[in-house]
Amino acid sequence: MNNFSVHAMLQQMPYFAHVAEPALSELAQQAVHRTFAANEMILGEGEPSAGLWIVENGRVKAYKLSPDGQEYILRFFGPGDTFNDLAALDDAPNAASATAVTAVSAWVIPTSVLTAALQADHQLALAVLQGVVGRVRDLIGRVEDLALRPVTARLARFLLEQVENPALAHPAITRALIANHLATTPESISRSLRVLEKAGAIRFDRHRIIITQPDILRQQAQL
Repeated sequence: MNNFSVHAMLQQMPYFAHVAEPALSELAQQAVHRTFAANEMILGEGEPSAGLWIVENGRVKAYKLSPDGQEYILRFFGPGDTFNDLAALDDAPNAASATAVTAVSAWVIPTSVLTAALQADHQLALAVLQGVVGRVRDLIGRVEDLALRPVTARLARFLLEQVENPALAHPAITRALIANHLATTPESISRSLRVLEKAGAIRFDRHRIIITQPDILRQQAQL
């Protein structure tokens, strides 16, 4: 696997869009390619950080485990997404675990390489800072959802996010995984899907969920 593909990916990413060509080529040359089978762990919580991960193909879930082994999925990632950003920036242990939901092809930029690039390029540092702030705001919104909104509203918001993030619409993102993401059960997800279908917000095409009325879905999401 050559590094031309990661170079093209970096050019399309908000983090690296304004990085000058020599520096971008250096980042691409230092990136390491990795592949993972479905359900294979990519990184473990508390382990040393390998760096900034970039998904080339496939779907990844980042998650935490409770003391009794219950999984809570923090976020799903698809092609072009980065993950493990925090540990890559502060060189601390991984803050969460990540596992391949499907077969995954990914690149990792070592922390030392990313740190040097950030020190040399203030625009890159600002772009990364803005990206991390966006992730923090997203997590705050999810905490608010868990505390204040019923399952149907949380599910409606999750489905709306498919429009902006096609990674969520992949068939491998099952009802069980959605339940782990929304801190509920697959049975509750099924009941809420029927509520949304009856309201006219969605329809089913075999196992696919099709959004038919985004406005109704926004009402159900209590946005």
